Amino acid sequence: MLLVIDVGNTNTVIGVFKNDLLMEDWRIRTIKDTTADEFNILAKALFADKEIKPSDIDKIVISSVVPPAVGILNKFCEKYLLKTPMWISAESVKKIMPVLYNNPDEVGADRIVNAIAAYEKYRKSLIIIDFGTATTFDAISEKGEYLGGAITPGVMISSEALFQNASKLPRVEIFKAPDHVIGKNTIDSIKAGIIHGNAALVDGMVARMTEEMNSSPMIIATGGLAILIADASRTIEKVEKSLTLDGLKIISQSKNNELCQDL
Repeated sequence: MLLVIDVGNTNTVIGVFKNDLLMEDWRIRTIKDTTADEFNILAKALFADKEIKPSDIDKIVISSVVPPAVGILNKFCEKYLLKTPMWISAESVKKIMPVLYNNPDEVGADRIVNAIAAYEKYRKSLIIIDFGTATTFDAISEKGEYLGGAITPGVMISSEALFQNASKLPRVEIFKAPDHVIGKNTIDSIKAGIIHGNAALVDGMVARMTEEMNSSPMIIATGGLAILIADASRTIEKVEKSLTLDGLKIISQSKNNELCQDL
């Protein structure tokens, strides 16, 4: 079995593949000051619930945008799974996907992994939108090159800033987009602004990026809030829930996977 882990600033996503099939996946909070032993307690409980044994894990591939996670997960993998994980970076996968950033090392590992997964599946120019702590937009050429992208504050970060700094506005839970952009009460007005506002941001960014790409890219969304924003967006064509996990699997199977870094 293949264990894949994507460590984000807010959440860590864990998946277990058997051959090409994603058997199980979990989303947990990213805790930056945990220990390898504490992470093992959590992982052991998740595995046991699905009758997965540590000895079943043959390979581990990890992407992370949280530097403290490197030491924690390295120790966890080596101590409890008896395996050294492969860590993904732009440099480590440059033969799978060229990264045309001025400094490729500045690109988050998760963004590269998403790009590889989406291009492997669709084989065309793409714009990939990942709704995480930040909302990222990544442009992929028809040749499978990572062209660059844009980064904006994430939906929840911007919403939290609103609630903290506007004392008269109530905190609202966002489960679905309101039917109208023009709210008739404060709650619906906030929901409309957050959901339809972010959808309009997506549609505007997609239009401008498409002009610069000089192609007709397919628009893919992923991340925790992808479905919610996609319902209100006019440009998102497909939501890929497990895009990052799929990308880690693809990299692990690539003939170039020896380029992954053992940190």
